Amino acid sequence: MPKGDHKSRQLVTNTSGFNITLGDTQPMNLDNGAQFGPFDIAYQTYGILNAEKSNVILICHALTGDQYVAGEHPVTGRSGWWDEMVGVGKPIDTERFFVICINALGGCMGSAGPKEIDPKTNRPYGLEFPVITIADMVRAQKLVIEQLGIDQLFCVVGGSMGAMQVLEWASRYKDNVFSAMPIAGAARHTAQNIAFHEVGRQAILADPDWHGGNYMEHGAVPRRGLGVARMTAHITYLSEAALHRKFGRNLQNRAQPSYGFDADFQVESYLRHQGSTFVERFDANSYLYITRAMDYFDLAAEYGGSLAAAFDGVKARFCIVSFSSDWLFPTAENRAIVHALNAVAADVSFVEIESDQGHDAFLLDEPEFRRVAKGFIDSCAEQRGLGRPDR
Repeated sequence: MPKGDHKSRQLVTNTSGFNITLGDTQPMNLDNGAQFGPFDIAYQTYGILNAEKSNVILICHALTGDQYVAGEHPVTGRSGWWDEMVGVGKPIDTERFFVICINALGGCMGSAGPKEIDPKTNRPYGLEFPVITIADMVRAQKLVIEQLGIDQLFCVVGGSMGAMQVLEWASRYKDNVFSAMPIAGAARHTAQNIAFHEVGRQAILADPDWHGGNYMEHGAVPRRGLGVARMTAHITYLSEAALHRKFGRNLQNRAQPSYGFDADFQVESYLRHQGSTFVERFDANSYLYITRAMDYFDLAAEYGGSLAAAFDGVKARFCIVSFSSDWLFPTAENRAIVHALNAVAADVSFVEIESDQGHDAFLLDEPEFRRVAKGFIDSCAEQRGLGRPDR
């Protein structure tokens, strides 16, 4: 475990992260019926584990996220994707809590995924990688937590796809989660969300550089397809109000339209930038696999369609958070989770944050969201016997 001076007020972390091999003695059962193993999972930690191992917060990342939630990202050189929330004195305070974030199974930042080497062939998995689900991601996370000797997580937190994982954790491992905060999520992927994902996948599949998924062996990258997939998805992460506020109909570095197909408008230039930078840090096949995992997510499916039944016997304390302008995972989807938890008399609170920043609001500067998150975590910490913050 990482060591450090608890009083130093520094973000205690291991800059290179950690890897752990799972399924080497007993393969992991996947939802598709296959067994998988051995395989590697990469993770990052922040803060210090207490002697009782009772101060662990697991952060579950979203579709295009990774394990580097705070501090400097070792690949991009930019701040971690949740630097607003994680760090000394922040809602997820690394002076009080031991924070773990695990690169999802199927990802491309060190965990087993289609770009990694298949030990059976010594070649990249490509499309030979098994199709996975959110439940499979959580099973792998559970194995990591067990290997670290941690019996119960103080809190599981995540937004978007991360919220799906939080719900899976609380439903599947009821004795191992003390509190849960699913943010801007849903208990299932809707037809509209599946449709947007399919557009992105088809863009990748249609790119000549995809090579049937074997682009690494051809020394190629399906940049155009993956870039379009990112552009399409990014639109869904914003709101009309946010787009209008940022860009309106402003032209990009010109006084008049070009009457051509260059990026005349600022919003076009912005989306092209999002696409071009994304392909430098994300794997196209991972995008296919992870979007498919999200599409398959339906927490009530194995309970005869009853979401309440999925939560029957749940022990965690919940805080469900939505954002008023999020049309990708709207408030109604979050309220459905609250109603299901109420039906089984779970301890649940709910808040809709007023914001015009769309689905991505949970990643941005939203003071009210940070206040709610800090209040919930501090309250649960007091119930757990971890005390109140000293500031």
